[in-house]
Amino acid sequence: MVKHFRKSVLAPHPDQREGSRNVFSVTRRVLIAVPLLALVLAVVSGLLYAQNSDRAKKIGGGLMCMCNCNQILTQCNHVGCTMSAKMIKELDERVQGSGSDDLIVQSFVQEFGPKVLASPPTSGFNLVAWFIPGIAFGAGLALVIVVIRHWRKRMELTPAAAGGPAVSPEFMERARRQADRETED
Repeated sequence: MVKHFRKSVLAPHPDQREGSRNVFSVTRRVLIAVPLLALVLAVVSGLLYAQNSDRAKKIGGGLMCMCNCNQILTQCNHVGCTMSAKMIKELDERVQGSGSDDLIVQSFVQEFGPKVLASPPTSGFNLVAWFIPGIAFGAGLALVIVVIRHWRKRMELTPAAAGGPAVSPEFMERARRQADRETED
């Protein structure tokens, strides 16, 4: 019975001829070829659109995408953004050249203007942009301290003066009589 089972399972289908391909061998080839093809396509597309080095990623992190999405070039997730792909490709080409990082950044500034920089330069009038947050924090802190001191000063109880407001004896007598009347009832 075991011999019969082996022959029936392992034997080719009666409709197949000697020279025809086995269905299982074609399926096996397809199952191997499709993932390999997908892997090759992923590697090739990754090489075409990815940055070539950590240097390119570092420089791209200091640049803005010019598609008006207000995102860093290497982090632009704007759907269908053609500008970031173009800029990253240019960046990769310039990094492969022999230019320094500053020279590459300056070439992007010349091409797109200073708005391509992710952070303002630390020279000239742009230096104000670096100091304004610290100055604003310091001024706000000073204002809070002055207001708290003013409130504390108002809340302190001042002792009554020795002379104090003069209260006549008649007023005191009337107040005592009124208190007595109210408490008797």
